[in-house]
Amino acid sequence: MIYSVDDLKKFIDISAEEERDVETVAARYPMKVTPYYASLMDRDNPNCPIRLQGVPSVSELDDYFGSADPLEEDINSPVPGVIRVYPDRIAVVLTARCSMYCRHCLRKRNAGDEGADLSDEAIERIISYIAGDVTIRDVLLTGGDPLMFSDERLEWVLSRLKKIGHIELLRIGTRMPCTNPSRITESLADMLADYHPLWLSTQFNHPKELSKEAQEALNILHSRGIPVNNQSVLLRGINDSIEVMTELVRKLIALRVRPYYLYQAQTLLGTGHFVTSIEEGIVIIRGLRGHTTGFAVPQYVLDTPYGKIPINPSYAKGRDGDYYELESFDGRIWRENNPLSPEIDV
Repeated sequence: MIYSVDDLKKFIDISAEEERDVETVAARYPMKVTPYYASLMDRDNPNCPIRLQGVPSVSELDDYFGSADPLEEDINSPVPGVIRVYPDRIAVVLTARCSMYCRHCLRKRNAGDEGADLSDEAIERIISYIAGDVTIRDVLLTGGDPLMFSDERLEWVLSRLKKIGHIELLRIGTRMPCTNPSRITESLADMLADYHPLWLSTQFNHPKELSKEAQEALNILHSRGIPVNNQSVLLRGINDSIEVMTELVRKLIALRVRPYYLYQAQTLLGTGHFVTSIEEGIVIIRGLRGHTTGFAVPQYVLDTPYGKIPINPSYAKGRDGDYYELESFDGRIWRENNPLSPEIDV
């Protein structure tokens, strides 16, 4: 595992100034990169999209806007370890540990807290909370990264959840297929397949991350019938162009991974240099619509303390008498004969 500049130098060239910057930033926001992920970095390109996601930048110290917890997760926590925003589903933050500290991480405030796994007692309290509320039908295991747990400990959690009669769906959020694909083993996939319906969400942000090793990891999951959704983050200098996003989503669907969400980067302390305008995101989505397979176009969303809010471009222009006007992907207007029902009051 890469924690120091000396380890980093085995993979990339780094100037003396950059070395000082990395060490300064890492004192506040720790660095941790898997050797695998570092191997994807361009050795001599400081603007490599892989490098930008893994190597500390002095821009992280520009705290010009944002907060450490923009989603107010601590407020939306009815039980320690649980985040609840929606009426029918919850997220369980099993651990603060990750195989890599992504520089844009939503929970950047927890990076470096390597001992922050939920205890058995905390997990038992969460199980009791879920079992006592029949409105909860969907449980997402997140972190950190739940796959930092051993197969045996993760199965213990899944087995406890599976015994709760009103739980219809289990989900795991992990970046392992992208940052540490060797963690996706045949034995792990065999175990996960015992808990269907189980879905896995991951995060690929750039086509370069879809390496041979990542593809093999995805194939292992698919071979056990585990559906995989991708949740990219829109990041300045990494994937904030129609060309890069088009290549990414096309490669994802070729690997049977659905591009599910494109997140607007949060106004999060230490990540302001990654944030694009929402208008730029809308332009990218418009550039995908009609120019690639329909289900390859992710839903563009902003996550908020009130839940995820879609901010996709609107193609509905409005009503004109008995007609409703809509705009096609290439800007043409279609007038659909669509009289209002008498009982509809607009």
